[in-house]
Amino acid sequence: MVNPVWLKTFCTLVDVGTFTKAADKCYMTQSGVSQHVRKLEDSLSSTLVIRGKKGVVLTEAGQQLYRQGKDVLQTLDNLAVTISRDPGYEGEVRIMSPGSVGLRLYTRLLDLQVTYPALTINYRFAPNGDVHKAILNNTIDIGLTTACPVDPNIQSEPIGEEPLLLVTPRHIKDPTWETLCQLGFIDHPDARHHAELLLGANFEQYQTAQLRPVKQSGFSNQISLILLPVARGLGFTVLPANAVAAFAQQAAIKAHYLPTPVSETLYLSSLAGRELPQRAINIANVTKEHVGDSINRHDKSKE
Repeated sequence: MVNPVWLKTFCTLVDVGTFTKAADKCYMTQSGVSQHVRKLEDSLSSTLVIRGKKGVVLTEAGQQLYRQGKDVLQTLDNLAVTISRDPGYEGEVRIMSPGSVGLRLYTRLLDLQVTYPALTINYRFAPNGDVHKAILNNTIDIGLTTACPVDPNIQSEPIGEEPLLLVTPRHIKDPTWETLCQLGFIDHPDARHHAELLLGANFEQYQTAQLRPVKQSGFSNQISLILLPVARGLGFTVLPANAVAAFAQQAAIKAHYLPTPVSETLYLSSLAGRELPQRAINIANVTKEHVGDSINRHDKSKE
């Protein structure tokens, strides 16, 4: 392999024409320049320059090395500039979150990508455990979860609270326990956990109902479709507020803020000790702002 330091000295010598000028240009002694050229010649087993009274004359091997060597040195210089650059809105940002917050956040991030076409948003939806695994495997830059990671290799911060809402068909004005039992429950992967938190805090009958569960009227594991059977009057469910707000048929459902509010904390996480690129830091900041705005909108809608 060609030593890039020797190559740079050699190319400088060719550019300026004499060992004296090359020594000045490289901040070296003339003997130092001669030593670099000699080592380069030895490593290539070729004579590169012929020393003349008026300067140096390149051999055929020297001319070939100079032409290709200049390109190599330029590539190395460009590489150094590229590596040292850390643009705020260029390159790929990998993010993962549960579906609820992702339904609204993904749209906001796509708006940002439209503004900065050199930015690429790689967004995946997954449950909390999968998000934590992806962070540890360094396959994503940032992750959002509703469960605080316990692994010390994941650093996280709470960025907001997402309310849980009871959602019924539009015609239900007063969601009594009897009404909910008649409707039936639309199940989804996190539904039982959400129901335990929200219904358990607001209906005394819920704990008793665990012995005789409310009938299940349907199930969907696609978050954008969970409220479709609710909109058609087939049952009720419990969902985070962002998932409710993202549903297209708002006129067909009714979101109820119960007397005892219950929220889930949202955590923004990344791999501990990893220095995130500026583009990922910017996306993280946008995420924090968007989550805060969403919470404010939910609070205002409750008033």
